[in-house]
Amino acid sequence: MRRRTPYPPSPLPQRDGVDPVRLRLPAGEVCATVRDHLVARLTAGADMIDDMFAAGLIVDATGRPVSKDASYVPGMFVWFHRELPDEEEVPFQIDVMYRDQHVVVADKPHFLATTPRGSHVAETALARLRRDLGVPALGAAHRLDRLTAGLVLFVVRPEERGAYQSLFRDKQVRKVYEAVAPYDPALELPRTVRSRILKERGVMAAREVEGETNAVSTVELLENRGALARYRLTPHTGQTHQLRVHMSTLGVPILGDPLYPVVTDPVAAGDFRRPLQLLARVLEFTDPVTGCEHRFVSPRVLQSWSSYDAWAA
Repeated sequence: MRRRTPYPPSPLPQRDGVDPVRLRLPAGEVCATVRDHLVARLTAGADMIDDMFAAGLIVDATGRPVSKDASYVPGMFVWFHRELPDEEEVPFQIDVMYRDQHVVVADKPHFLATTPRGSHVAETALARLRRDLGVPALGAAHRLDRLTAGLVLFVVRPEERGAYQSLFRDKQVRKVYEAVAPYDPALELPRTVRSRILKERGVMAAREVEGETNAVSTVELLENRGALARYRLTPHTGQTHQLRVHMSTLGVPILGDPLYPVVTDPVAAGDFRRPLQLLARVLEFTDPVTGCEHRFVSPRVLQSWSSYDAWAA
């Protein structure tokens, strides 16, 4: 088996809990200088890239600034910090449920992304925890949708991250969700929904298509109050938006969902009034490093269930 060459350590520290960008100059590309490659590859624009070179913000593996006219060398690494976007602060707390020398289990609020991605960088669960806990090497073992609240597993030591990520890849983690959605007395529950879900790059919503099943979810009714009900959702596979798609297919789309059954206008930045009513309630697994049996339960109460009258109106 061919071993992967380890990446050199970053010569730049984190900034606001966010790692610097690392780029490796690919072989087979015809560029005269490092600058030519960055201008072609990045969306920042030539003027901004030139300003970064002038300020010494683009560095090599030794931490030395790379000059604007440095020759292109295939395989060379460069590092720099991305320009952080203006982000709306998510005004909700992330709670640490458990912490040891190997893992951190956090209870993430709605609207907070798990890891830096797109326009959400410093205002993410990972960046916040790195800053708050003083653990710059912290990494996520899996990802929870930005709009979904609940339990997320983070790994303290980079060399152990693969072992914990394998738990999710190999379906050795039991996850149970809770959702609030319309109540349909004609809907026979519990039931297991099976379908094939396709999520295309650049398309916001996933969709069900013909073909071999790749998404399986069990849906159970916990209780109902008039027009609304509380459901227990157990995913047996991990397709993007799986639970949201399956609930919509059953005719009871989760409250506050901006994508299912139809894509609606984006919620204005800073509008946190009606979060998606989906919660990752239970996280259960055997620790691959220590052998300990772990079971965590989020104490959160979905807003629509605690403020039923406002949501049912």
